[in-house]
Amino acid sequence: MEILKSAAAGTLESSDCMVTVEPGEGIRLDLTSSVMNQYGRQIKATVLETLDRLQVGSCHITVVDKGALDCTIKARIEGAVYRSVDQYENLPWGGAIR
Repeated sequence: MEILKSAAAGTLESSDCMVTVEPGEGIRLDLTSSVMNQYGRQIKATVLETLDRLQVGSCHITVVDKGALDCTIKARIEGAVYRSVDQYENLPWGGAIR
């Protein structure tokens, strides 16, 4: 899937995350987290795995995490990616990411 425009999903509330995707070359991840020392590697792995499963080959993705669970991070990435390609119908929610 090719990222066509900037899009975001999520909030900066506790236990959530804000995900922004933009067109870019390769995968560039900017990650900020309130639990970076404890879970930074796991969050990064979740982000990259989710992009891979959505077949996103290149983008600039920014994740501002406030202690979100993996399922929340995945859902926010899905939302931002689908918004970036203007896909609002026939969404495979939960089907694309396992």
